[in-house]
Order: sequence, then structure tokens, then C-alpha cells
Amino acid sequence: MHGGRVGEEALFILALAIAVVMVVGRAVASRLDVPEAIVMVAGGGLASLVPQVPDFDLPPGLVLLLFLPPLVYNAAFLSAPRETRENVVPITALAFGATVVTVLGVGAVTRLLLPGIGWAAALAFAAAVAPTDAVAATSVLGRMGAPQRISTIIEGESLINDGVALTAFGLAVEAMAHPYTLGQGAVRLAEVVVGGVGYGLVVAVVIGRVRRFVDDPAIQILITLITPYAAYIPANQLHVSGVLATVVVGVYLGTRTEGMLQPASRAAGTMFWRTLVFLLESALFVLLGLELRSVVGHLSDAHSILWLAGAAAALVAAVIAIRMAWELAVSPLLRFLPGRHSGYIRNPWRQRLVIGWGGMRGALSLAIALTLPLTIGGRPFAERPTLIFLAAVVVVATLIGEGLTLAPMLRGLGLVQGEEHRQREVRARAKVTEAGLARLYEMAEAGEVDEDTANVYRQLFELRLDRVRAALGDTDDGHVPATGAFRAELARAQRDKLAELYRDRKINDEIRRSIARSLDMQEGRHRPI
Repeated sequence: MHGGRVGEEALFILALAIAVVMVVGRAVASRLDVPEAIVMVAGGGLASLVPQVPDFDLPPGLVLLLFLPPLVYNAAFLSAPRETRENVVPITALAFGATVVTVLGVGAVTRLLLPGIGWAAALAFAAAVAPTDAVAATSVLGRMGAPQRISTIIEGESLINDGVALTAFGLAVEAMAHPYTLGQGAVRLAEVVVGGVGYGLVVAVVIGRVRRFVDDPAIQILITLITPYAAYIPANQLHVSGVLATVVVGVYLGTRTEGMLQPASRAAGTMFWRTLVFLLESALFVLLGLELRSVVGHLSDAHSILWLAGAAAALVAAVIAIRMAWELAVSPLLRFLPGRHSGYIRNPWRQRLVIGWGGMRGALSLAIALTLPLTIGGRPFAERPTLIFLAAVVVVATLIGEGLTLAPMLRGLGLVQGEEHRQREVRARAKVTEAGLARLYEMAEAGEVDEDTANVYRQLFELRLDRVRAALGDTDDGHVPATGAFRAELARAQRDKLAELYRDRKINDEIRRSIARSLDMQEGRHRPI
């Protein structure tokens, strides 16, 4: 904020403006069927023109502390364990190789455009726009029923390249203040990576064990909120990678969800995190829009509109071209490596084209760019507004250009398989329900439940089977009197069947999570208050 501390009234007006833009922006984006980020930035820019809204400069430390830990943790927590392992080679090659090449390539272009900022600042900017945002791409892929392998690779790559890019960004920012030699940089990189991963494993094990002894749903959800900060903040204090620590904790706990949260808590926890991530991502885009007035004011004094347009076009082209070149030229070489990933070469050019085109940038890139330091060596970083503006253009341009054309590309390439995906989920739901019904018959025959209760639940299961075979979705079971142990036993039978289907590769992680959410909601409806 300009002018020192801002009064309580100004802070209230600012918070109100952000809330209004978020609510209106989501409604407008839904009505126009365009990415929410674009509408949020535009809404923030319009709000900044209102005289009562104070000028805003987002403190870099606030972004690092408030936004990054939960955003990185949420992405890591939702990783698909089996699918990620099966595609580890293409994911790793894309996440490490493409990210490093993007940092170097975009850094070189930035250095040509702004020769006065130095290599460290150029690489810091390149690291900010290097990580991809899988949410925009996978939402389209899921809606269109594209092959699961494409979504798995994009999601897995996004998770890893977040850590790679943020680690590179941190080192580049350090080098801006204290230049490294090549040897010093390599040693510092090893310290940051090994320390971050090691600390993350310790935090993950400790929190995993603590969660097993917590039954209160509210406390369980609170622990999930504290977890990313418990990983991120102390790691940074230890001068290792807080981002890698957060990623490690998210992956460790995300692949071991059974026992970490009770079923009723998982349903509420999922809704809590969806809302939190929406608020954080939307707030970032709105805050960028609010900051545009200040950024544009700096830009008008430093660069012409023609130069800004040319620089933005060059950087957007570099970001897209480097990724596409890597995916189309390097990925085919993976067939010479042994392992299960060899199946990735099927439909090579079509799948690789979609994966390359699905590298949109999102809120994380924006958050990283906003953490560029205000000063270098005690002097103001004059080109910081320019780099923030260029990063915003890269994010918005990829969301519009790639996000809005991904669905037509899938149709044109013949990769739409929506009905086949739906049928797989229907069959999996039917098998899970049948497992519960079979267990019910066993308990009724053994006299473990009274006949009236068994008949009521038998009718409910049969009705659910009829409906799930006709279309997706579950029935509203209402309240049925039965013991908690009885309901828990039926739920256990269904979850065991679901785990078996996933273990035997009959379903993918997306279907497993979808059915698990339905079971969570069913148990939550019957949970005593």
C-alpha cells in the first residue's frame, strides 16, 4: 500500500472490493464459459479505478507466507499414486527437463529484452512462468473424456515442476542479492533440495501418526490446514526448500488417505479445501488486477506500448514453443528406455500434441512473480513492475489461447472418450454396491443384524443398483435406524471392493476418488450428530 500503514476503513474497502469481484467474476465466468482468472483480473483492474479503493502493492512476503503453501500442498495431496508411478519416466522427463529448458530459454529471451536486469533476475522471472497449472487442462480433459494417461502426465508433471521451478526461483533470488559461482550454486542447490525433502519426510511421518489419534472432524480439517504451513515455514527458517518440503508432505499424506481422515471428515474436508483453493487463487488474480494501476503507472514511464506488446508476444511464444518442441522432439526418445512407460508411445503425436498444448500457466506463476524482490542490494528493483506485467500476460494468454482451444483440439484429434469413461465409472459403482449387498446377506444369515433392518438396507442397495446401472449418481437414502457398527461394516465392504478394483487396475484414480466421495457422503448422512 502507498503512504505507509493503511487505515482500518481502507482495508475494509479493499477486502470488500476483492469479495465483490470474486462473487461477480465467478458468475460472469460461468455464464460466458471463459476461464475465471481472466474475469478476475479484469474485475480487479476495474475495481482499481474506483476512487475509494486504495492503491495496492502486494508485499512479496505475504504471497510466500499466505498463498503458496496451501496451493502447493493441495496439488500434491491430490496426486494419483498408481498412475503416477506407472508414468514416472515421461512425467519426470517433462517436469525436470522441460522446466529446466524453459527456465534457461525464457531466461535468455528475457535477458535479450531487458539486458540491464542481469542473469539472476532474468532466470528468476523465467522460473516464475515455468510451472504449469494442471487444473485448467485436466478440467477440460475430464469433461471431454480424454485418455486418463494424458491427465495423469499433466497432473504429475505440474506437481513436480512446481517444486523444480520454485527451487530455481529461490536460488535465483538469492543470487540477485549475493551472486554465486557455479560451484557455490551447485552446493547450495544440493543443500536446498536434500534439506527440503528430508524435513518434509519428517513432518509427513509425524503428522500422519498424529492424525490417526484424532477423531473430531473439525480438528482433522484444522490439521490439514496447519500441515502445509508446518512444512513450509520452518523449512524456510532452516534455509532449505519450503516448497519441496510441502510437496513431500502432500504426496506422502495424499497417497495414504485411509486412516488419515475419517470418511465423514473427508467429505467435509474436500469441500473445505475446494473453497479455500478457490478463494486463494481468485484473490491472487483480483489482487493482480488491483495492482495493475500501480504497475501500469511504472510501465508508462519505462517502456512504450509497442515495446511491451512485442516483449509480451516474444515471451508467450517462447513459453509455448519450448514446451511443444520438448514434447514433440524429446518425448519420442523415451521409447528407448525400459519400463512400463513404453505404452506412452501409443498414438504418439496426438497425445504428445495435447500434452504440449495443455501447459497453461495459472495462479502459482502469478504468485511467484509477485514475490520478486522490491529491492536489489538496497536499491529499488526498477524492472519489477515490468516483469510482473509480462508474467500476467503469459498467464492470461496461455489460459485464453490454449485453454479455450484444448477441447476443439481433442475433438479434432479423435481423443474424446466421454461415454467410455462414464461406463467404467458406472460398472465400478455397481461392483462396489454389490459388495455391500453381499456383505449384508452374510450378516443377515449369521444373525448379526435383525431382519427388519436387513430388509430396509437390502431394498436401499437394490434401488441404488438399479439407478447406478441406468445413470451415474446415488440415491438419497434418508435416515435408516441401524447400529453404527452395522453401517460401518457395510461401508468397509464397499471400500474394500473399491480398493480392490483400483489395485487390479479396473478403474483409475479419478473414478476411485469419485466413488469414495459418494461413500463418504453416505456415511456422513448417517453419522450421529
